[in-house]
Amino acid sequence: MAENKYIRFDWAAKKILRDKENFSILEGLITVLLGEKVTIVEILESESNQIDATDKFNRVDIKARNSKDEIILVEIQLTREIYFLERILYGVAKAITEHITLGQKYDQVKKVYSISILYFDLGKGEDFVYRGQTTFRGMTKDDTLQISTKEDNAIRMKTPGEVFPEYYLIRVNAFNKIAENHLEEWIKYLKDGDIDDNTTAPGLQEAKKKLEYMAMSKKEKDAYFEHLNEQMIQNDIMDTARIEGRAEGRAEGRAEGRAEGRAEGRAEGRAEGRAEGLKEGRDEGLKEGRAEGRDEERIKNAIGFKKAGVPIETIASVTGLSIEEIQNL
Repeated sequence: MAENKYIRFDWAAKKILRDKENFSILEGLITVLLGEKVTIVEILESESNQIDATDKFNRVDIKARNSKDEIILVEIQLTREIYFLERILYGVAKAITEHITLGQKYDQVKKVYSISILYFDLGKGEDFVYRGQTTFRGMTKDDTLQISTKEDNAIRMKTPGEVFPEYYLIRVNAFNKIAENHLEEWIKYLKDGDIDDNTTAPGLQEAKKKLEYMAMSKKEKDAYFEHLNEQMIQNDIMDTARIEGRAEGRAEGRAEGRAEGRAEGRAEGRAEGRAEGLKEGRDEGLKEGRAEGRDEERIKNAIGFKKAGVPIETIASVTGLSIEEIQNL
């Protein structure tokens, strides 16, 4: 059995967590994030979270309504996106407008929580979970403005936080420590697929029972394996540009070194030597860089397949690595 015996959360979000009997898993994650008990009433559908096999890049994976009649958006983002912040803002705005009809009063606007589980680097920061929200702070007194609002013929104070959306960004790849609390146990599962046998984190106990890889049928395993393969191909596409860019940079460096060496030896043939060295070095460097990149990707894919419980023979066939090499990973 592979080290990782639980299926990945991104697959569960699309296939399993939408069932009412599995709401407790999602409730657990949101509960530890918000610091209060959350109960999911139903999974909602909209244009933004329809399952579409042709959509290779994740958008909103789950759109739910909790017992407070608030909207919760959960998405798993596997690849970098230039306008990511603008898109999640649009997603929240769209969720708000979808749940208020023409003619309703503005007090019917729903509070929205946007939770993004990110498997790529987003800016610079030392933490692995960030929370953002719009507030109004005094420029001279540094206090928080509370808004007066009339409800049931009574005036009460309401903070912007009770109305405005909240954004949670989970930087999965930034987590590199031993899990010491429920939130960190969840992040560990999101990153590695590992769940401690003695965990008491909300949702993870249920996940242990319902997200076990070996409990899936052959058809489900085949579909899951294909999903992992698609994600790895997707990441390969994004990584290829970076690999080739680094390779070309190394090639140009070698070329300049060769050119300068020739120039010192024969001043008369400086231009010819530089051109020859540049071409030779670039060709050699690109070839070497691509080879190194392919080897790195094969190893990375093999590790991912191995963690997912894919048979070693199948991994060897797909990646081109030997069975011995795979066993030593």
